[in-house]
Amino acid sequence: MNLLLLAAAEIVAPGLAEVALSRYPARAGWWPPGPGRRLQVGLRDGLLGEGLVEDVREGRALIRFTLDRPPPRALPLTLLLALPRPKMLRRVLRSAAELGVKRIWLINSSRVEKSYWQSPLLAAPMLDGYLAAGLEQACDTVLPRVELRKRLRPFVEDELPAIAAGSLRLVAHPAAGAPLGPAGADHVTLAMGPEGGFTDFEVALLGAAGFGACTLGPRVLRVETALPVIAANLFPAGFSSAAADDAACRPPATPHP
Repeated sequence: MNLLLLAAAEIVAPGLAEVALSRYPARAGWWPPGPGRRLQVGLRDGLLGEGLVEDVREGRALIRFTLDRPPPRALPLTLLLALPRPKMLRRVLRSAAELGVKRIWLINSSRVEKSYWQSPLLAAPMLDGYLAAGLEQACDTVLPRVELRKRLRPFVEDELPAIAAGSLRLVAHPAAGAPLGPAGADHVTLAMGPEGGFTDFEVALLGAAGFGACTLGPRVLRVETALPVIAANLFPAGFSSAAADDAACRPPATPHP
């Protein structure tokens, strides 16, 4: 945890926030904070800055803050993700938020268990929590937008052309022959299947929408492993340059994993 992400409802006066201590579990050296503690803060969907804890009482911390820096630039990647197992979903969404992905579509596939769509983890407050945790780790404030689509073919045929317009369209597929390489300056719309991959029919369906199949090699990776590997291959210089150009993220003296 490297950033306290403030919600608008926690701002009680200009430059002053009141945060419930129950918002986070106790973490040695970070939470709960004592009076005089300096924290890196950011306003949700706003700027970054620094905060000073003025008082802690009645289960709340009173934090005086200033916001003066923009968040890191978004990664130019739109993610179409076949709904993973609920336990994996949390890790994948947090990772996507850490990487700077801002548009995520959770889609269906014949290899996605129908029961996954009934998971309480898909409730908006739960998704919000996973994404916010990724932002707090990565010193970002802009929450990714997540959409759910339970029917693949209507989504691909009716909505996807507009979503992917003007972008490089790729589908990650272990059996593909084309190796994945840097995307250059292109925005990328990437489709990732479930752990067993998309079926041949689904790959062909995406192919008809302009998606070229690509592979990372012969190893079949878990989605949570494949996403950061793919992002690093597509944008090998993107992470360092974005942070340097915007001077947005200034980790505290002792960053927390």
